[in-house]
This record gives sequence, C-alpha cells and structure tokens, in this order.
Amino acid sequence: MFKDKYKDILFKIIIGIFIIMLSGLILLTICSVLKRSLPYILESLMDAEIQFAIKMTLYTSTIATLISLIFAIPIAYGLAKFEFLGKGAISGIIQIPNSIPPIASGIALLLLFSNEKISILLNKLNLDPVFSIRGIILAHFFINAPYMIRIIRTTFEDINPKLEFISRTLGYDSFGTFFKVSLPLARNGLITAIIITWTNTLGEFGTALMLAGSIRMKTETLPVAIFLNLSGGRLDKALAAATILIIISIIGLITFEFLCKKESTYLNSRKK
Repeated sequence: MFKDKYKDILFKIIIGIFIIMLSGLILLTICSVLKRSLPYILESLMDAEIQFAIKMTLYTSTIATLISLIFAIPIAYGLAKFEFLGKGAISGIIQIPNSIPPIASGIALLLLFSNEKISILLNKLNLDPVFSIRGIILAHFFINAPYMIRIIRTTFEDINPKLEFISRTLGYDSFGTFFKVSLPLARNGLITAIIITWTNTLGEFGTALMLAGSIRMKTETLPVAIFLNLSGGRLDKALAAATILIIISIIGLITFEFLCKKESTYLNSRKK
C-alpha cells in the first residue's frame, strides 16, 4: 500500500516537472520579448507604419475568420451528421492545408491565381488576390478554415442525435432543427472555433507572404512588419510589433478562457 502511494506521488512529480518545464519555457520566451520591447512600445504605437500594421492585422483576421465560419458551419455539420459516397476522401481533402507547410500553400495559391485566364476574370471582377489585401484574407481563409471545420465538426458530433430526432418529431424540418436545436447546442464549440481561428490568423505569415507579398504600408500586417523591420535592422520596431502581436493574442486567449468558464458556470447552474 505504501509502495503504491509512493509510486502515485512519483507519478505526479514527473507530470509536474513536465508542466513546469514547458510553462517555464513559454514564460521565459514571452518575458524576453517584453523586457526588450517595452521601452519602445509607446513610441512604436505612434508610428504610422505600426498603426497601419495593427489595423491591417485586425481587419484581415476578422474578415477571414467570418468567411471561415460561413463555410465551416455547413461543411462541418454535413461531415458530422450525414453519410455519403466519398465522405472520407472529401474530409481528407479539406484537411490538406493543415498538413502542408504554409509557404508551400502560398506558392500553390500564387500559381493558381496567377493563371492567365483566372487572373483576367478576377481582374474584371476586381477580386484579384495577388499582392493585395484580398490575398491576405484568402491566405488566412485557406489555412484556417480546415482547422475551424475540424473543431466545429467535433462539436456537432458530440450533440446527442436523439435531441435532433425529437425536434423532427415535434414538427421542425431540417432547417428548423439546425437553427433551433443544433446551432444553440453547439454554441460553446462555435465560440471556441472563432477565437482560436482568429488568434491563429493574427500570426499567419508564410502563406500570406507568398500570395500577397510584403509590401510596406499596403499588405503589411504585424508579422510582415516584424519581418520587414528585422530584415532592415530596425530591431526596436520589430520587437514592438512582436509585443503588440503577443498582447493581442493573449487578450484573445483570456477572452476564450473567460467565455468557456462562463459557459461552464451557466451549464452547471442549469443542471442544479
């Protein structure tokens, strides 16, 4: 009995060591950036280039997340609830962007939209994404939509099908069941998917760099600002941009944790 007790204590100590090591590495890394950049933050926030990069980052990340959500909800629901020929293959195809390097994705998108016929058509519609803000949004969408689909699909799969069946027996059609039952039950998963996708798009760099380029004050997001200023020897501005990006991401994480805790408290109160 005492031997088992000591084994349990040793097991917990080993787990604690791993937790402390990883947490310590993360905190030391973040603190090293903050320590070097804090003296330049206020000055950098007044800089026109950094202000432009912040606005561009928030704008493109938000639009890309909303577009991803529009696509992710019906696709995730279809993959979670319906059986059809080729479902496994389609599911695998959708997840391809998650399995290849972002730079390779960016080159593939650039080749596709640089095609003469496609380029002419998109230019007529004023939708050409190459070396433009539209390219940043498209790159974010291409990389992050599959990840959002995966999260939301898991959420829909966790919904008890009996609840949807009862909804149908009470007179709701497919649309009514989806909007009145499935979506409300998936609320927590949707919030999680939105926040995680949005924070991921904040730091997306490789795919957007290949498709939209790194044009100062045109396609310059915060990751691009870090790249440009670091390449140009402006370490102070690069560190300031990195710090702002970290702060925005941390705020997103705190918001995510708060909403999840609030949702958990609400569900527990309903059970009581």
